[in-house]
Amino acid sequence: MSTIAIATETVSISTTEAVAREALAGLCATPKTLSPWLFYDEAGSHLFEQITELPEYYLTRTERGIFAANAEEILREAAASHDPHPAGKLTLIELGAGTATKTGILLAAAVRQQGSVVYQPVDVSETALAEASENILKNIPGVTVRCQVTDYTREGLPLDRLPNTRTLALYIGSSIGNFTPEDAREVLRNLRAQLLPGDTLLLGTDLAPIRGPGGHKTVATLLAAYDDAAGVTAQFNRNVLAVINRELDADFDVDAFRHVASWNSEEERMEMWLRADRAQRVRIGALDLTVEFAAGEQLLTEVSCKFRTEAVAAELAHAGLRRTRWWTDEAGDFGLSLSVK
Repeated sequence: MSTIAIATETVSISTTEAVAREALAGLCATPKTLSPWLFYDEAGSHLFEQITELPEYYLTRTERGIFAANAEEILREAAASHDPHPAGKLTLIELGAGTATKTGILLAAAVRQQGSVVYQPVDVSETALAEASENILKNIPGVTVRCQVTDYTREGLPLDRLPNTRTLALYIGSSIGNFTPEDAREVLRNLRAQLLPGDTLLLGTDLAPIRGPGGHKTVATLLAAYDDAAGVTAQFNRNVLAVINRELDADFDVDAFRHVASWNSEEERMEMWLRADRAQRVRIGALDLTVEFAAGEQLLTEVSCKFRTEAVAAELAHAGLRRTRWWTDEAGDFGLSLSVK
C-alpha cells in the first residue's frame, strides 16, 4: 500500500507569547527556572537527536529495544482493551513526539496487523514534526500522518479524534519524568480526560537505580547520560538561552553559563542547571525586564524523575487509569506500561 499524504494541523499560541510567559514566570522565581520545552527550537531538536545516539545516553536505545521485542504484543494488547469501541482501526496519538524514531517500530507493526494506520504526533517543535512526517511517510507505507503543533502540557491535549477509530495514546521517552510529581499527575489527568472508555495509554518511564549491591544502573550511569564526554548535552542545555535571546530580544551571554548535571537522591531525579560563571545583568527587551545573576548562581532547566516499578502503577491509578501490562528490558533500566481508561 502506498503512503497516504500528510494532513497538518497547527493548534498553538504564538511561540513568542509562550516563551514570554514562561520566561517571566521562571526568571522571577527562586531558584530561577526555565521549562524544558524551550530547548526544542530547530537547533535544540537536532542537538537532542544527537544526544539520543550518544553511547552514554542509554534511554532511547533501551526503550527502542523494548519496542523491537514487543511491538506486536503491545498493539494486540491495546486492541484487546477497546471492547466498548466500534471495530475501527487503531489510531496512534503521540505526545511530545519529536522526530518519532522509536514510534516507527510500532507504526510498522500496526500496518502489518491492520493494513494501514493513522498517526497523530503532537509536539511543540514544528521542525521535529516535519522531520518525523518526512521520515515516516518515506519509510513506512500505509501511514497517514496528522500533525498537531501545540504545547499540550498547558492547553490540554486537543484530540481531533477520527470517527470509528480506537486510540492508543503514546507518552514515551520518559517525558513524564520532566515534571514534578504534582505536575505529572495533572498531565496524566488531562490526558485521561481526552480518552474514551477503553482507550489505552502506553507510558515510558526511566527506572531509578536499584538500591544496594547488584544494581545495573548506578548514579554514575545517570550522570554520564546527562553530561556526555562530547559536550552535546551542554550545548543543548545552553541553547535555551539562545532561544530566549532570539524570541525575547535578550542579551544572555550564552558562553558565560556552565552546564551542570546532578543527581537529587531525595527526589530520585536528575537535574540540569546552568551556572553563571560570573555576576551578570541580563536585559530581556520584550519583557522590559532586567534579571541579575550572582557569580555561581544556578538556573534550573530540566528535571528528569526516575521511577520505581510499583510507583508507576500507583501514579496511573491516581489519574484514573488501570495498568494492564508492563514490559521492561532485561536489565530493568526502563519500563513501558499499558493502561486503559
